[in-house]
Amino acid sequence: MYVLRITRLIFLISFTSMAQELPFSSIQPSAESYSAGTSISRMIQGLGFRYYWATDGLREQDLSYRSTSEAKNTMETIQHIYGLSKTILNTAKNTPSLRPSLKPPLTLEELRGKTLNHLKEAATLFENINEAQLDYLNIIFERGGKQTKFPVWNLINGPISDAIYHTGQVVSFRRTSGNPISKGVNVFLGVKN
Repeated sequence: MYVLRITRLIFLISFTSMAQELPFSSIQPSAESYSAGTSISRMIQGLGFRYYWATDGLREQDLSYRSTSEAKNTMETIQHIYGLSKTILNTAKNTPSLRPSLKPPLTLEELRGKTLNHLKEAATLFENINEAQLDYLNIIFERGGKQTKFPVWNLINGPISDAIYHTGQVVSFRRTSGNPISKGVNVFLGVKN
C-alpha cells in the first residue's frame, strides 16, 4: 500500500512538473497540522525557495566566481547542492544514494531544474507521509554493493542543513560577483514582492 501510494505521488509530481514552471518561486500555504512529515516537508520547501532565488539569473561570471583558489566556485557549489537534493529525494523514496554518485548535469538550466524538482517531489512525499511510514525511512548510502543506513532524522542535520548552508554561499558569491538576488525576496514569508 505504501509503495503504491508513493508510486502514484511520483507519477503525479512528474507529470505536473513537466507542464509547469520550476517550483518554489514561492512557498505553498502551510499544512493544516503539524507532524514530523509536514515539518520535514516545510524545511525542504524553505530550502527550495531559497535555492530558486539564489540561482535565478546567474551569469557566467557568477558561476565561475571562487572566493579563494582552494574553494569551490559557484557552479561547483550548485553541483554539490544537486547531489544533496538527490539524497533528500532518495530518502523520501527510501532508495539508496549511490557512492560515488554519477556526474551531475553540466548546464545551470539542467542543474537548477532537476534540483528544484527533486526538492518538490521530496517535499510532497514527506508532506503526505504518516508517522508509521516515517519510521520505515532511512538515509541509505550504497558503495560497492554495501549499504549503510542512517535514521531519517539525520536528513535534517545532514543533507537539508548542508544544502541550506551552501545555498547561502551561492547568495554570498553572487553578491560578491556583482549580481545580488532580486529585490523583494522574503524568505520569512516565502514570497517575492
